[in-house]
Amino acid sequence: MGKASRAKRERSRDRAAEWTATGAAREARRLAELTQRLLSGNQWVQLMMASNLGNVLSEVHAVLLHSDLADMAGRPDGVELEAAWAMVLGKQGYRPPWPHTPGEGAAWQRQQIQKLLRQAEVVVISPAAHAAVMAATATLEPADISTLDRDRDILMATGLLVLPEPVVVVNRTGSLSDTRAFGWQFVTQHQILPTAQYPGVQVTTFMDRDGPVQPAGWRQAVSGARASGKPLPPLMPDGMYGMRGDACLAEESTEALADLSEQHRQMQRALTDASQWRREPVSEMGEWAGGRVEDPYDDFVGRYMFAFWRLIAQGVTAVGQSRSAPQARGSGDSAESRDPDIRVIRLAAPSPRPSEPVGEKRAYHHRWPVRMHKVRQWYPSRQEHRVIWRGPYIKGPADAPLMMGEKAYLVDS
Repeated sequence: MGKASRAKRERSRDRAAEWTATGAAREARRLAELTQRLLSGNQWVQLMMASNLGNVLSEVHAVLLHSDLADMAGRPDGVELEAAWAMVLGKQGYRPPWPHTPGEGAAWQRQQIQKLLRQAEVVVISPAAHAAVMAATATLEPADISTLDRDRDILMATGLLVLPEPVVVVNRTGSLSDTRAFGWQFVTQHQILPTAQYPGVQVTTFMDRDGPVQPAGWRQAVSGARASGKPLPPLMPDGMYGMRGDACLAEESTEALADLSEQHRQMQRALTDASQWRREPVSEMGEWAGGRVEDPYDDFVGRYMFAFWRLIAQGVTAVGQSRSAPQARGSGDSAESRDPDIRVIRLAAPSPRPSEPVGEKRAYHHRWPVRMHKVRQWYPSRQEHRVIWRGPYIKGPADAPLMMGEKAYLVDS
């Protein structure tokens, strides 16, 4: 919840992209620093965030007014609104009493984002590793995310992950968002009914101000903010989420997890009154080759971040630093030095493609991810199931550029 719902039309970009860790690290640092500077005191951002928060709060409140809370014996007046605040801001780490207005809540969210940008370790991810995360994301059920153990699964307590390109997400209302970055920091979640606190992770999504989705209304807002002397930041806050981080469902059975996942879907269907969305079974095999991401249940952010953290913990992706890029001989330019403060996520050695018959030879000019396979592995020492993946399986020769959609990337992984 909390994602901006802008009626945007996609604008295609035809230019090819060349990804290197050094260039990505330099761009990520620039985006983070410029965003931090332009967020400070920016009333355009404040107004947009207040509008988004107000819309989400109203949706949740309307659903709760028609829930079994209305039948609770001796319920205090306004308990549905209290519960809505807890489900929205309490999960993000806001401590009661709740704000009086969405504007007050948005001001707190903006302070949280500024704190995140000051303290976060900046991370970039190679296209190959990003493709593996996207494929893993496609295999996750909503309840899988609640097996997250933040102390065991998350390498750094505060981080800003900048993607190699924006991901165009079709939100549950049909509008488009172009997600360019994710930020996270550890928080304590505050809930009511019953009153409780839980270890959690606050996740902020950032859309690309100049990205592929550019409707007329958005361009007018960007121009108006620039003309006022308060331009919008290049990484525009798009929504804030709360993820529980104490592995609360790690010991649940597969059947119980399936029931909880369906309850999540029912809640999301009620929030949008979207009866046209019908449940499709989630496959344990996930693939990614570019394109839009359908997000009818508003859980793409949680699924992506869970897969991102868990694949690092599993060793499918590896954490390193940006490294110097070799220069052409005789160019007279010294090699670019790496940025020691930027972490780079690269794909570890991929699994061999199991479906390729032995002895069969094909001439590939590119390589591309094929699939990730999710399993729930039982660990007797911990008495719990743990979501892991087998893969990724990648087609094509190792020295060929990685192809996703219509773009080819030169990946220094």
